[in-house]
Amino acid sequence: MQIILNNVLPTPLASIQHGPQSIWGNHIELNSGKKIMLNASSGKGKSTFTTVTIGLRNDYDGTILYDDRDISTFSPEEWANIRQRKVSVVFQDLQLFPKLTVQENLLLKNSLTDTYSEMELIQQLEALEIDNKWKQHCGILSMGQQQRVAIVRALAQPYEWLIMDEPFSHLDKENTERCLNLIHQRTVDQGAGFVLTTLGEDHGYTFDQELKL
Repeated sequence: MQIILNNVLPTPLASIQHGPQSIWGNHIELNSGKKIMLNASSGKGKSTFTTVTIGLRNDYDGTILYDDRDISTFSPEEWANIRQRKVSVVFQDLQLFPKLTVQENLLLKNSLTDTYSEMELIQQLEALEIDNKWKQHCGILSMGQQQRVAIVRALAQPYEWLIMDEPFSHLDKENTERCLNLIHQRTVDQGAGFVLTTLGEDHGYTFDQELKL
């Protein structure tokens, strides 16, 4: 699936000066299967990019297209299907259910598409060295542990695009590398692409494209 931002400018960012290389106010194409780094300093709209691109807010000028169709025309039912099967997200605030266990958070998401078995979910947690947190409530985990749970949750569905908003901000180099390995393999297996927002760190990963805000 190709995503096009055509002269998109979110209303809250209209007063900020955006350069000629910025995705805001320009024609930008996110082509299928590409691994993209979206680089920006704080306050330039990384989280806004995420929420605007997946239709959670519509306070912007311009047009966002999914395969030549304006996302503003999608019905709630179409959005539900898109968010279950075409676009997955790791939000900056993670949006885990703090009073549910890791197991409950992951199985709740996984039940929408039956993507993995319970053992496969545990194996992904094991790859990120948090399988011992399976029965713990998410609200008592460290932020780094919660980020890893949120990443596994985002992978527990089919997707054509994975959008991640600073998903490694509380992780050290080794845990970031573990996460990137898992994300890369899952994305490649599906022939999908991803967008990773960052403050400038490439995390040692070779991206196909770098965009700026």
